[in-house]
Order: sequence, then C-alpha cells, then structure tokens
Amino acid sequence: MPSHTVADLLRGLAAGDFSSEEITRQYLNDIEQRDGHYNSFISVTAEQALNQARAADAARANGEAGSLNGLPIAHKDIFCTEGVRTSCASKMLDNFIAPYSATVVEKMAAAGAVMLGKTNLDEFAMGSSNETSFYGAVRNPWNRDKVPGGSSGGSAAAVAAGLAPAATGTDTGGSIRQPAALCGLTGLKPTYGRVSRYGMIAFASSLDQAGPMARTAEDCALLLKSMAGFDAKDSTCMDVPVPDYHAALDQDLRGLKIGVPKEYFSAGLDSAIGDAVHAALDEYRKLGAEIVDITLPHTELAVPCYYVIAPAEASTNLSRFDGVRYGYRCENPQDLDDLYTRTRDEGFGEEVKRRILVGTYALSAGFYDAYYRKAQQIRRLIKNDFTEAFKQVDLIAGPTAPNPAFGLGEKVSDPVTMYLEDIYTIAVNLAGLPALSMPVGLTNGLPAGMQLIGRDFDEGRLLAAAHQYQQVSDWHLRRAPDCE
Repeated sequence: MPSHTVADLLRGLAAGDFSSEEITRQYLNDIEQRDGHYNSFISVTAEQALNQARAADAARANGEAGSLNGLPIAHKDIFCTEGVRTSCASKMLDNFIAPYSATVVEKMAAAGAVMLGKTNLDEFAMGSSNETSFYGAVRNPWNRDKVPGGSSGGSAAAVAAGLAPAATGTDTGGSIRQPAALCGLTGLKPTYGRVSRYGMIAFASSLDQAGPMARTAEDCALLLKSMAGFDAKDSTCMDVPVPDYHAALDQDLRGLKIGVPKEYFSAGLDSAIGDAVHAALDEYRKLGAEIVDITLPHTELAVPCYYVIAPAEASTNLSRFDGVRYGYRCENPQDLDDLYTRTRDEGFGEEVKRRILVGTYALSAGFYDAYYRKAQQIRRLIKNDFTEAFKQVDLIAGPTAPNPAFGLGEKVSDPVTMYLEDIYTIAVNLAGLPALSMPVGLTNGLPAGMQLIGRDFDEGRLLAAAHQYQQVSDWHLRRAPDCE
C-alpha cells in the first residue's frame, strides 16, 4: 500500500480492483502497527473512517461517486472536525471537541474522501521542526533521529511513511513546503484566498493558507480541485473560478521562462541541495524551458519582517484562549486575573508564549509604528519584488529549505537559527503567492526539495511544471528506508 499514489488509488477504486473499505482497513492497520515509530497522528478515527469508506463504496455502486470517492486521507489537527478532538497540538485545546467542520474538511468529505485521523503539528502551527507539539515530537521516516519539518510535520511524516496517501497541511511561512522538502514529498501552498480558511484555527490570519501534501504533483492537482473554491463564510476567500488542474498537467514547457534569484543561493545554503536544484533546472532546460537569472533584492528582510507580522497576528488570534469559554482552565483560580494568567501560562508551550510576547510588544502603543507598521511597509517591498520579477519570467525556482532534515533537539534551544529554516519560503506568504515544493535529490540519504513560485492563482502552471519534471525523474517515487 505505501507505493500507491492518490492517482493510483483512485484508478484502482474506479476499476473495482479494491474497495474503499479494504484500503481503509489496510491504512488503519498500518497506523496502528507503525505510527509508534513516527508519532505522526494525534487522533485516529477508525470507526468513522470505516463508516465513511462503506458509504463511499455504496455511493460508487449507485453511480454517485465523487472526485475523491473512497480515498483515505489525513487532516492536520488544526482543521475543525465535527465531533472529533481538534487540539492544534496544544494542551490548551487537548479537550476541545469541535462542534462543526472546517470548509476544507466538508469539501473533501463531499468529494468522497475518508478521514483516517488528525495529524500532529507544531503547537498552533508555530515551528519548523514539529518539536513544539504537546503530544511530543514527530520523527522523519527517512531517519527517525531527524525532524520531519514543521509545522505540518505530522502530515508529511504520515504520507512519507505510507500511513496515508495524502494529507492536508497549512502554510503560514513555509509549513507545507518545508516539511514536504524534508520528507521527500510534493506539497502545495495555494494563493492566499484560493482555499477557505473557515474552521482552520488561525495563527496569522493574513498569511495562513491550506493546501495538499502528497507524493506527486498529479496527486496535489487532484486534491486541490476539491479543496479550492469560494466560501462565503470566509471573508478572505476569493471568488475566482477553479480550473481543472489535473486536465492541465500535460502543458508543454517549451518557451516557459523560469527565474532563478541570486539571493536564494547564498552562503547559508547546503551545497548538495544547491547542486540538486541546479540539476533539476538542467532537466527543465531539456524540456524546453528557459532559465533566467533574476534578483529579489529585499529577500534578506523577509525573515525579520515575518517575525514581526506573524507574532503580532498570533497575539491577537490567541487572545481568545482565556479559560472562560472553552479549552484548558487552570485549577482553583483565585480571581479573574489569576484565571487568565495561570490558564495561559499552563496551557501554552514555550514557543507559543514567545511569539505572543513578541507580537504583543510589536503592537503596543509605543512600538507599533517602529515595528508593525514598518514591517507592513517592507512586506509591500517584497511583494513588489515578485511583481517586477514576474514581468520577466513565468515561474521562480530555488531551494525550499537551506539544508536537509536536521537532528531532533539540534535547534530547539536557538529560536533564531530555527526561524532561518524558512528563509526561502516566508517571502511567498508575505506576498500571498502560490508555491510548490517537490523532491529533486538526496543528500546523505535525506531528501532535497526545490521550490517553484507562481503568479497569483496560477497553481495550474506550477502543478504542470512539477508534473513534467516528475515524468523525467524518479525522486518523487523514492521511499524512506522504513517503507521499502
């Protein structure tokens, strides 16, 4: 089962080679037997999954199959799921049972997808290694002593280990693309507003975006078609037509211009990853694409800009967790001030508290103009860099992460070094653009990822470019040693 892609499984289900109930039971059995090695799931919804699988089989028998009918998937535990715990990997929400489902969850269920369970993540999606989870760190299937990346590390590890053919993730500063790179997957961060954020518990509202994580670009195309679309319940969701991404995968790449920013190949980049990206660009040349040197001059400002804006928005979004309405509450509070103070101190982990403090400081009366307003001005400069670049090229390419997966515990005590793990991905979120990471090599037995960045709502071109590369390479088919 681990060798099956989403596309393979959907073809097999349509042909009657197996039933949804059969493959769902297999995945549930694999999770039970093997997830102890990876800690990729927080909750497994076995009974619900089997019921959904039987319903999918019945729908197919009646000629009513949806586009993902019978496909087992996993959801990052930041998406509300009615009647199922939605924890955000935090003690604060360890006892929270969502009373409704996120739009992404509803749309995929309507397409016939079967939910295997909820995957682990960095607490409230704050982290780049999946080590800040209240439920413990996630381990990378390529090497269990390494991190899977974050914050969507549980989703990445589950797919890389063959415990699910695909999973949802969220990306605020690289949290789909970076774990996809570290775990040898294809992961897509759509344009801001392409996918509804309703029911996706907010970290930084102007940056968060949901997207798919799977083996291949073809898989991501199939998943995005079901995830995307306008939602009146989300005021940031754009009313833009959703194309048939799968039908457009065979676009000819002759004449496609791919820009390569000089800023993405700096001294901080692992040389082996740089070599892998350049080798992939050589393949694009063979496919008829033109490689163009470009510059994104404000790249170095992306990380400090992000770590003002994102904590500021997190400070506001997480103010609702006060022990009054839902979630964790401290024991025997002496008064309201004690209730607020101890609930938040005991309920949040260290990284979440660090970002709340930074964000609150940046928004405070004496510092708003010096920090938050200035960061928003820099954000506009970063967006302008991309606008100018896309006057010359169709896509932008570079490394996804500066190095392969690093050791568990290696960077936990140095937050600034950890923040630099997202140095190539953060600018995309600040600009609201779509971007995709795909595997392009191995370095010391660990996956290397390349990032492709596109214009607003140009996910189809991104997916087609990745798919064409995957037709002439096999890095996306390589399996973690645990899964061979």
